[in-house]
Amino acid sequence: MSDPDLHVVEQIDGAKGRYTIRTGEGAAEMTFSIASPVLRIVDHTQVPRSLQGRGVGRALFRHLVTQARAEGFRVVPLCPFVSAQLSRHIEDADLFQI
Repeated sequence: MSDPDLHVVEQIDGAKGRYTIRTGEGAAEMTFSIASPVLRIVDHTQVPRSLQGRGVGRALFRHLVTQARAEGFRVVPLCPFVSAQLSRHIEDADLFQI
């Protein structure tokens, strides 16, 4: 399974949102709060054991980065997974508020 094979769905309900990837083996999600039009706080990423190690979490992170660049918001990474991905992808550091 590669990133292009994974379809991310964005759901926003008021000041809360999530990115979700569903496969036949389960669903992974990244949740966030919209603090302002220019700031999102990512608080959790959950990838079921059946999908771990297959790039699903990375696909959620890449979607977050792509959306932040396209929509002009910055990200506060409270989620340990997002913080770890940021340390591996310092080229995206300009999008994060630490």
